[in-house]
Amino acid sequence: MANERLRVALLEHGTTVDALAEAVQVDAKTVERWITQGRIPYRKHRFAVARLLGVDEAYLWPDALTPQQTAAVSESEIVTVYPHRWAVPRDAWGRLFSQAQQEIGVLVYSGVFVAQDTGLLRLFAEKAGTGTRVRILLGDPDCREVAQRGEDEGVGDGLAAQIRTALRYYQALRQVDGVEIRLHDTILYNSIYRGDDHLLVNTHIYGKFAADAPVMHLRRVTGGGMVSAYTDSFDSVWDRAVPVGP
Repeated sequence: MANERLRVALLEHGTTVDALAEAVQVDAKTVERWITQGRIPYRKHRFAVARLLGVDEAYLWPDALTPQQTAAVSESEIVTVYPHRWAVPRDAWGRLFSQAQQEIGVLVYSGVFVAQDTGLLRLFAEKAGTGTRVRILLGDPDCREVAQRGEDEGVGDGLAAQIRTALRYYQALRQVDGVEIRLHDTILYNSIYRGDDHLLVNTHIYGKFAADAPVMHLRRVTGGGMVSAYTDSFDSVWDRAVPVGP
């Protein structure tokens, strides 16, 4: 069966069969067999192709690894786990965002602790100025999902007030080219903070503030699926969210 995912990835990347073959140091006929016959390359070639095309190896060759191998690789994406968000070292947030070259992402309801950090806001603006895409997703303060989370946490409309406060802190950043801010109305199971292939994922616990819930530091590893699951979730929320007006 032909590998249409690989064929499309080549087209989207603007790479020819010959160019890919030269880049990964195989014969062009070998690449043709990967596409037309669905042959699965050696692991080193899968890694090189996925890296070159900017897609996950598991997306191009979902059957290349057994479920046990995929689970083992995904487990290696866990760098560390913090018992609470407040236990994450302050400089970990700066490292997460400062190392980013392509993508900075924040998916929260209010995330006011980020919005209040003038150092991080300055960093976001600087990164956007050098071409890094900065995307910030806040909860819509008027949506029922935010109202319900406020009730669950025992703060009532306090959460909506925090979101409006965060928007005021982001006011200057909203004028920076390369920074995009949108409002979402999803049920948020995790807050996601992204710096390229590194994530800090703040789990949510019913009746608890996000600051008291655990945080996982994840790093993308070729063949793993955890980071991709969270970044895909981020993109899904982004696609249905509404840009913040003037």
